[in-house]
Amino acid sequence: MASSSSSGLTFKLHPLVIVNISDHYTRVKSQSQPPHAAPDGGEETTPPPPPPRVFGCVIGVQRGRMVEIFNSFELLYDPSTHSLDRTFLLKKQELYKKVFPQFYILGWYSTGSDAQESDMHIHKALMDINESPVYLLLNPSINHAQKDLPLTIYESELHVIDGIPQLIFVQSSYTIETVEAERISVDHVAHLKPSDGGSAATQLAAHLTGIHSAIKMLNSRIRVLHHYLLAMQKGDIPCENSLLRQVSSLLRRLPAIESEKFQDDFLMEYNDTLLVSYLAMFTSCSSTMNELVGKFNTAYDRQVRRGGRTAFI
Repeated sequence: MASSSSSGLTFKLHPLVIVNISDHYTRVKSQSQPPHAAPDGGEETTPPPPPPRVFGCVIGVQRGRMVEIFNSFELLYDPSTHSLDRTFLLKKQELYKKVFPQFYILGWYSTGSDAQESDMHIHKALMDINESPVYLLLNPSINHAQKDLPLTIYESELHVIDGIPQLIFVQSSYTIETVEAERISVDHVAHLKPSDGGSAATQLAAHLTGIHSAIKMLNSRIRVLHHYLLAMQKGDIPCENSLLRQVSSLLRRLPAIESEKFQDDFLMEYNDTLLVSYLAMFTSCSSTMNELVGKFNTAYDRQVRRGGRTAFI
């Protein structure tokens, strides 16, 4: 890996990419490290294994020598075989193209303290989509003494090492670029945290706690129903036809939820709701503009009348 890039590209990184990578890593870490209890009921003394690395693609636009990274999505990658799920990647690219036709896959991201030799396998696998992909590396370890973001952007350059041409990673500089909507969102997320060291419950924590309780209750009731049906099937308890009819009626609703007609109706209702919100926003903006124009006309009319003339606006 070389020290700095000589390509002359200018990278602009949006905060949504950093939030997505952090969220991806946090979810994988929480799922891969369940709480363990010691045999005596105390806390586990063995340290948990390190969380696996996460992988994903970054998308954005490139205008000349300026590369602007707007968003990212996850990748299905097997580190043991260095295999990339191409079908999943192409499907995600097609979906993003429908919503953001100007966005292209600019490269990929991962987590770790430094770039590894195995990272070049993913880098080369994406060269058929982008001949010069960019590599974002996020260091998830916390270093309070570091003031800069723990994020590094790498490019690949062909260097001759010991008479053999090889692709190596070179570090590039970047700047944080944001728009008004992103600034509002990031500021909103930044304020959703306890203000007194973790003792105060926030709106986000309360919302997630409610969702967790609802899912836990639903899971427990499904388990009870499942054990009851198994016992009924084995003959341990008498068969009740009324209960079986209710379970059958409940299960018959599942295919309807995944049917094409349900998806069309759901998208239609969803689009109608967004349209109503859009029209409400336009109505509010029009009302505000109308008030502003009225105040401007009143103030301008008074100023003209003070000068001894009459103006009609």
